[in-house]
Amino acid sequence: MSQCCINPSILSADFVNLEAELQRISTADAVHVDVMDNHFVPNLTLGLPVVQRIQAVSPVPLDAHLMISDADRWAPAYADAGVASVTFHAEAAMAPVKLARELRARGAKAGMALRPATPVEPYLDMLSELDMLLIMTVEPGFGGQAFLDVTLPKIRRARAAVDGSGLGVAIQVDGGITEETIVRAAEAGANVFVAGSAVYGHEDPEAAIDRLRTAGSKAGQATR
Repeated sequence: MSQCCINPSILSADFVNLEAELQRISTADAVHVDVMDNHFVPNLTLGLPVVQRIQAVSPVPLDAHLMISDADRWAPAYADAGVASVTFHAEAAMAPVKLARELRARGAKAGMALRPATPVEPYLDMLSELDMLLIMTVEPGFGGQAFLDVTLPKIRRARAAVDGSGLGVAIQVDGGITEETIVRAAEAGANVFVAGSAVYGHEDPEAAIDRLRTAGSKAGQATR
């Protein structure tokens, strides 16, 4: 399993001072950018023009999480914008293998996300087409939700499948990540962690990132 990565979510940042907020997480592995369209999820955040501006000023790579309908149509534009990793939802893609290949062809890492109630098994055969599998640990659409422990068995099954395949697919979790819950998620096999209020809710976000990374790394190493 690869190293523990912490990707703070700007959903918890101050949008009025977004460039300054990005500088506050310069030690992160990436910045998690939540794109919501008020169709796939009942919330509206930001779209491609804002992501392009974030891309221009961010001190760390962008990890775009597209919680949008018609991902097949819209996701490739985020890869064209230079986003390092583009994650679409399996539930919103008509042709996920084709879409993943298109994202990679345009220079981005391809990620696929699953809602908490979406089983992972139907998608295990396409692991070779992915760089990352995102298992939502809350219902997508809003920040500040509590971690759903019911997702832990799915994380374990995903980790077993990735390890069994010999592929270097990252397993990301998003939702309710704290210094406590990151331990459970890492023990289950996750190695990339999205954290919103657990980072931006602290006076020193970089210190919070360090604490999360330490907790996640220790838990991950203990289960190897």
